[in-house]
Amino acid sequence: MKKAGAVFVLIVLGLASVFLFLQNAEAKEPYKIGAVFAVTGPASFLGEPEKNTALMLQEQINKAGGINGHPLEIIIEDTKSDETQAVLSAKKLLENDKVLAIIGPSTTGESMALVPIMNNAKTPLISCAAGAPITMPVKERYWIFKTPQYDTSAVEAIYGYMKKQGISKVGIITISTGFGDAGRKALHDMAPKYGITITADEKYGPKDSDMTTQLTKIKASGARAVINWSVGPGQVIVTKNWSALKMGIPLYQSHGWGSKKNIELAGKAAEGVIAPLGRLVVWDKLPDKHPQKALLKKYTQDYEAKYKGEPGTFGGHAYDSIMMIVEALKKVGPDKKKIRDYIETKIKKWPGTGGIFNMSPEDHCGLDKTAFEMVVVKNGDWEILK
Repeated sequence: MKKAGAVFVLIVLGLASVFLFLQNAEAKEPYKIGAVFAVTGPASFLGEPEKNTALMLQEQINKAGGINGHPLEIIIEDTKSDETQAVLSAKKLLENDKVLAIIGPSTTGESMALVPIMNNAKTPLISCAAGAPITMPVKERYWIFKTPQYDTSAVEAIYGYMKKQGISKVGIITISTGFGDAGRKALHDMAPKYGITITADEKYGPKDSDMTTQLTKIKASGARAVINWSVGPGQVIVTKNWSALKMGIPLYQSHGWGSKKNIELAGKAAEGVIAPLGRLVVWDKLPDKHPQKALLKKYTQDYEAKYKGEPGTFGGHAYDSIMMIVEALKKVGPDKKKIRDYIETKIKKWPGTGGIFNMSPEDHCGLDKTAFEMVVVKNGDWEILK
């Protein structure tokens, strides 16, 4: 009888061990998130800080115990700044890796290419690009969100500041990409509201290396300011051309200007350039009680310590996208529909790097013009305009 009792105890203990093993094994199954970034190619200045941010957050979250005991696995695909590659990358993540959500892409054109794919796959996408058509109209973008501020909000910030300066005539120059086209539309659409007259409307291509002709036309049009809408090398070229021409009118850049690399590349020509930027680039100039400051400080210092460089506005877009999904996973678990619904209805008064987010069924970005500070380049650094 004693032997039988001992055997029974061993069996029970064995079954308990198996149960605990299976329980622990289940707890260790990772939550997979996909990321499609322009790590290489013309838009790599966007994709590199986004990739770095994703890897840093994955490491930090897993060191802290993961998400409800589940490790976070962020599977990063390089789109090479190409829309076709972005589509192939997303399909791979959805079909092979079975990800719960995707963050990115880095550019408006790539993001637009993914809209039908993500809607058909019924999987949340949080884009790191700015164009309003990424999430609008919302009824046709049910599964699509984005973290960069709307281009319309950036235009409102610029026009509002111009109005205070007594500027009513402007010349615009935009790059012929998805981002540039969306910005150009916003500049025209918002002009009547702020009493702005667009005296010249010039364009340039992504590979153009001199915009002197377009800027000369703007100067001759009677414009009292010039607005450039682009990201990447075009911003720097326009800045250098504007400075060389001594146009005598201020240069405003879009919210795509938010990287110190632009200042470094433009050199002294960047002095005096004005732009609406998220508070990430000026976190150290914010009051201590500002609701974003603690987050901005920690993210920037962590990034700089790890990568020996600043994340800029663009790394922040990836930060916000990832942390929204992480919060949703903590609250509702690995259910795609519940993740989508959580982001849409529960991300309220949510401090991120891009602003205080308020998502809703009518707004899948959740930011407005108050997310910006008007910033000027002074002595090679950012300064908040009052």
